[in-house]
Amino acid sequence: MDSSITEEQDFLDAAMARRDTLAAHLRDELDHDATDRVEVARQRMLRRQYEALRQAGEGLVFGRLDAVDGTVRHIGRIGLFNAPAEGSPDASLDASRDASRDEDEPLLVDWRAPAARPFYTATAIEPQGQRRRRHIRTTGSIVVGVDDEPLVGGGSDASGGGDGLDGLVGEGALLAALDERRTGQMTTAISTLQHEQDAIVRADATGPLIVQGGPGTGKTVVALHRVAYLLFTYRQMAERAVLVLGPSARFLDYIARVLPALGETAVVAATCDTLLPGVTVGRTAGRAVEEIKGRAMWQGVLERRVAALVPAARELKMRWDGDFYVIPAAVVAQALTSAVQGRTYHRARAVFAEQLHQLLADTVAEQRESLLDEMEEGYEDILSRFSVEPSGAASRSDLDGLLSEDEIDELRERIAGNATIARFVESVWPTLEPQTLLRDLLHDPDLLARLAPELTPDEITAVVAEPESWSSGDIPLLDALWELLGDVEEPRPQGEFTADKARSQRGWVYGHVVVDEAQELSEMQWRMVLRRCPSRSVTAVGDIDQTEAAHRHTTWSQAVRAVLGDRWTPAELTICYRTPREVMELTGPVLFEAGSRNAPPRAVRSSGVLPWQLAVTTGELAGIAAQSVQELQQRWEGGTVGVIAPGSRIPGLRAALGDVPLLTATQSKGLEWDATLLIDAEAIAAEPRGFNALYVALTRCTQELGRLTITDPDQPPG
Repeated sequence: MDSSITEEQDFLDAAMARRDTLAAHLRDELDHDATDRVEVARQRMLRRQYEALRQAGEGLVFGRLDAVDGTVRHIGRIGLFNAPAEGSPDASLDASRDASRDEDEPLLVDWRAPAARPFYTATAIEPQGQRRRRHIRTTGSIVVGVDDEPLVGGGSDASGGGDGLDGLVGEGALLAALDERRTGQMTTAISTLQHEQDAIVRADATGPLIVQGGPGTGKTVVALHRVAYLLFTYRQMAERAVLVLGPSARFLDYIARVLPALGETAVVAATCDTLLPGVTVGRTAGRAVEEIKGRAMWQGVLERRVAALVPAARELKMRWDGDFYVIPAAVVAQALTSAVQGRTYHRARAVFAEQLHQLLADTVAEQRESLLDEMEEGYEDILSRFSVEPSGAASRSDLDGLLSEDEIDELRERIAGNATIARFVESVWPTLEPQTLLRDLLHDPDLLARLAPELTPDEITAVVAEPESWSSGDIPLLDALWELLGDVEEPRPQGEFTADKARSQRGWVYGHVVVDEAQELSEMQWRMVLRRCPSRSVTAVGDIDQTEAAHRHTTWSQAVRAVLGDRWTPAELTICYRTPREVMELTGPVLFEAGSRNAPPRAVRSSGVLPWQLAVTTGELAGIAAQSVQELQQRWEGGTVGVIAPGSRIPGLRAALGDVPLLTATQSKGLEWDATLLIDAEAIAAEPRGFNALYVALTRCTQELGRLTITDPDQPPG
């Protein structure tokens, strides 16, 4: 072991030195005053490369593959070559993106490169040409351990255990990682990605991929590593950025360090509630109204509403230079039909205004021509009385006051810039503000009854009774309405980096979208996702059995049918890496009560700690909860303890528990702690979709679960 550690330490020292050399070179090359467009683009690329190198200090090297043919490859967070490609040190980072090429073996292979894939997928049954896999554990720049796995000649499965889990590879390194204390922030798991996880990370991105995975199966880890892999493999995605949608701001904070640590910065992280710049969710609506507003039928309602606002054809009488000009209704109808075709409301309005400017200019020219014809005819009658032929000076050609094409164009431009004409166009086809329009719709029962026949009178009453401030269910409706109306003016992207530009624009089209806790999305939220990625390059991960949202979906097919139809690919994660067997054994009956017929994921490890339970009265609860948390913190020193309770009991517990995370089951989704204290599970189960929430609450710990049950549940919370 000592000689192996020394060997890997020598390699890590060389890789760190190469990284430092490249980082120093890139830092010297960065010019913050660049103004030339080409140079600005180059500086942006150099800055991305520098950030990737700077972030790679921790865990730079974590693996090694020894092939049967004697080839040795080290695997790391980024790729590095021994020598600059084409004479430029900064180019070696780019060259690492093709780290599988034979003619130029890299010093360090990027974990996303094809050459690194056997590190995750090779097994003793299918060694893929590899003789040994080595996991290298480091702390900073120090190698602290190695874990070798023979891939040929061993005669056992790759896990080395007797669980029958032949799909697992590197179980020793995986279990070591799982036993590490939780710190409240997600860490990367590149070195311990398992076979079924890696298959999802590297799956094609040509359409929606929906990944079902129970608690602790690594859904979020897989989703985020998939982002890094796709951005590495398909560089055009970086030009459009990747959107990562999470269930809450707390969750986004939790994962905030993962993607930068993987070397990817072309990412926008958001929740569905924060997707609209300048729009803030100010309240929580009731479940019944949230379910109503989540239905796909609202798309048709909003389309009918906007279509009804397009003006009807009628004769238009316009004033220009003191005279009135009439545009016939038939001509206006043609202009309206031409303007509306496939366009948003405001874009169609702009096209109609341009056509109206041209129609007025043409009408002015035509009316002037008619007037001149009349004047010329009268002039010739006068001259004929004196038997005098019109002189050359008085011929028609010289009296011709017709406007040339250039003069008509100039007239049209004057009309387009005239404030009075602009006010007239506004009166005929007004600009609309989406927030005002949606508020008016949602608080007009007669309008809703006419446009939304799918709603019952009671449902309309419930919607109309809602306050005017926005709830989560309003955001997808507002987004759909915004899309139908379109922007009045073309928005200008803000910021230097792609992610900043994407974040500033409501209508930005992303290269890929990743959705975590996707089972919570309503049908209208799914439409909001696809609006941002019309190519349907989407990865959605979640657990349908952990659904707590107000919608009625209990299967993935039900959840996505209204938006995706049958055009999506299912995938599944079946192995629980986080939650120990002792805790997972409690989940079967809970799932059954939740209405699920799915089997819980198979737990891969045992913590050796049985779940425990204490019965307390409401009066004792705060004191015993504080004492239990203190004992858990002592047992899991260096890690984290979280407390989950029904919302009604949280105010009475907050003062007693201090800074300890104290959350509802819904708020805890996606998080994990070394130990969890679950309070009043019966009250959680009694809430809407309560057994789904209880399933979430039971599976947040990596080591120990404690439960406090209430012996006098009829007493009001203290």
